[in-house]
Amino acid sequence: MDAFFTYIVTLIVIGISVFITLFFKLELERMFREKQSVIPFHICNVLIVLMVSFAFHAVFTIYIFERELNLLLQMVINLIIILPLYMIGNNIIEKNKFKFRKYKPAKDGKVLVINEKYLKRK
Repeated sequence: MDAFFTYIVTLIVIGISVFITLFFKLELERMFREKQSVIPFHICNVLIVLMVSFAFHAVFTIYIFERELNLLLQMVINLIIILPLYMIGNNIIEKNKFKFRKYKPAKDGKVLVINEKYLKRK
């Protein structure tokens, strides 16, 4: 039961971390004016989520349930949990990318297409 509770909490933390890091990745790409996804951002995001999930798992295992932690096994299990969630989250964010921006450049790069949500405010 302890392991089940630990993995449920870790899964919730992974889900939250994935969407936060993907949102920051989206903002970094916008800040650097990248038109396509940048692979190093994805690698850094997965490593950040892995560190956060491992920290939560270690705290629950060692300090709360007072059990021994198998470092390599937990890293592999957390990575197996992270990768599908990250891919699903990345697909969701990429589909809804325009909703988060005030505008986007057109294909020719000259004309801006303004998001209607921001026009309604003015």
